[in-house]
Amino acid sequence: MPGPRKRKFADLAVGSENPLQFAVSQRDRSTMQMVAEAIKHKQILLAFQPIMQARATGKVAFYEGLIRVLDSTGRVIPAGDFMDTIESSEMGRQLDTLALGLGMQALHENPGLRLSINMSARSIGYQQWNRTLDQWLTRDPLIAERLILEITESSAMMVPELVVDFMDRLQVEGICFAMDDFGAGYTALRYFKDFFFDILKIDGQFVQGIADDPDNQAMTAALVAIAKHFDMLTVAEYVETERDAEMLIRLGVDCLQGHYFAAATTRPHWLRDTSKKERV
Repeated sequence: MPGPRKRKFADLAVGSENPLQFAVSQRDRSTMQMVAEAIKHKQILLAFQPIMQARATGKVAFYEGLIRVLDSTGRVIPAGDFMDTIESSEMGRQLDTLALGLGMQALHENPGLRLSINMSARSIGYQQWNRTLDQWLTRDPLIAERLILEITESSAMMVPELVVDFMDRLQVEGICFAMDDFGAGYTALRYFKDFFFDILKIDGQFVQGIADDPDNQAMTAALVAIAKHFDMLTVAEYVETERDAEMLIRLGVDCLQGHYFAAATTRPHWLRDTSKKERV
C-alpha cells in the first residue's frame, strides 16, 4: 500500500497539469493579460526597421512597421514575446487593426515613406480591420501605393483561396503584398503560383550564417530563382554580419533586413526631425 507521500503525488498527477504545463499556462495567462491592458489603454506603438537595397549601399527600399506593446512598467515589449500566444484570439485581430491604423497614419504624415505592416490571414474578414483600411484610403487615396501588407507563409496557407481573393481586390487599389517567412516549410507549391505576392521575404533560418553554410546558399539560390520566375522582389531577413550580406548579394537577393544595418526603433528619423522642429 502506498504511503501518504506517494498518494499525495499520485493525486496531483491525476486530472491536473504537470509543472511544465502549469508554468506555460500561467505565462500565457500573464501574457494575455498584459496585451489586454495595453490594448485597453492604447499602449501600442510601431517600431520601424529599414529594408535596404542590396545593390545601392545605404539606400532604404522601404520600412517595416513592427507592433510593440507597453507593459505596466512602460517597457517596450516586442511582438515575439506575445504574438504566438494571442495570434488566434480576438486580441490578435485587435492588434492587427491597431498596427494598420498606426501604419496608415505614418504613411499619411510622411509622403515619402513606403511601409510594410504585418497582418494575419485571420484578419481578412475582421470588420474593424477592413473599416480602418477603408477609412484611411478614403481620407488619403495616395497611401495605397506606398502600403505593403505582410502575411506569413503559415498564415497564408491556412486559407489560401481567401488570401488570393483578398490580394486580388486590394492590389487593384495599388497595395502590395509580401509573403513573410518564405521557405519556413508551409507553402504548397500548387497554391504558390496563384498567390501573386509582390515580395518574398526569405526566412531567417536560411540567412543567418549563410556565408559559411553551402546548404543554405543552395536553398537561398533556389528561393531567389523561384521569386525571379514569378517577378517578385526578394528580401533576406535577419542579416547580422557583413559576410552574410555580401553572400546574399552574390546570390541575387534584392533587399536586406537585419541588425547589421539597423535595429527596429520606435523613434525613426522622421519623428526625431519633427521633435527637433517643435523645440526650435
